[in-house]
Amino acid sequence: MQIHVLASGSTGNAVFIEMDNTKLLVDAGISTRRIKQSLEAIGTKVEDLDAVFITHEHRDHVSGLQTLLKKYRLPAYARPDTWQSMYCRAALPDECCKALPDSLDIGKIKIEPFSISHDAADPVGFRLYAGDTKVCVATDLGFVTPTVKDALALSDVLVLESNHDLDMLQNGSYPWHLKKRIMSNRGHLANTDAGWALARLNRKAHTDVFLAHLSRENNRPELAEETVANILTTQGCKLGQDITLHLTYPERISGFTQTK
Repeated sequence: MQIHVLASGSTGNAVFIEMDNTKLLVDAGISTRRIKQSLEAIGTKVEDLDAVFITHEHRDHVSGLQTLLKKYRLPAYARPDTWQSMYCRAALPDECCKALPDSLDIGKIKIEPFSISHDAADPVGFRLYAGDTKVCVATDLGFVTPTVKDALALSDVLVLESNHDLDMLQNGSYPWHLKKRIMSNRGHLANTDAGWALARLNRKAHTDVFLAHLSRENNRPELAEETVANILTTQGCKLGQDITLHLTYPERISGFTQTK
């Protein structure tokens, strides 16, 4: 299994997941050149991707999709309303644009999207299964609904939003309308929200968690990690044993390869 967050943040998002020799990309919000270079850095060719999955239509999740699909003709899956709302849809090859069902199998991976709360047409997270391994991706969500909590439960690996520190956001330079959007139930998940979601989650004996979509303006990597870690430890979680936290970055890869 390989999980590599190629990029995460408001400037672009892409996650590479390989399970049982099936290779998927979740979101394509960075340039095709950068996707290609990042995959090569971890020993994979972009041509070897089996499919691309899109969480929602915001540009930081799809800005590289047009070139990616035109050049490599990969199958890409998104909800119908997401395709309809995508700024670049008219420029995409029709045969590459697939409607995302409630469940499908690509190679040896079963993919199940689930609804998330965000200000997009029909945004989703993804849970992916291969054998007894479960990987879940949930970023760009205003709060953790019961549906999301159920989807995240018993994951081996989670890519979970930890977008902002509430004090930094409230006291920062953003205009009020933008602060209000980020803090809303259809905005982005604060560090404390991510920490409490993890603390209350039904978990396996060990879970690797990537803290994702960190705001450059309203967060710091060490602050996100410290806030989440403090909540987990106060709730009896042993870091490094029960949960291992990984930080993600806008400009570089974060991830690991695991062999069984």
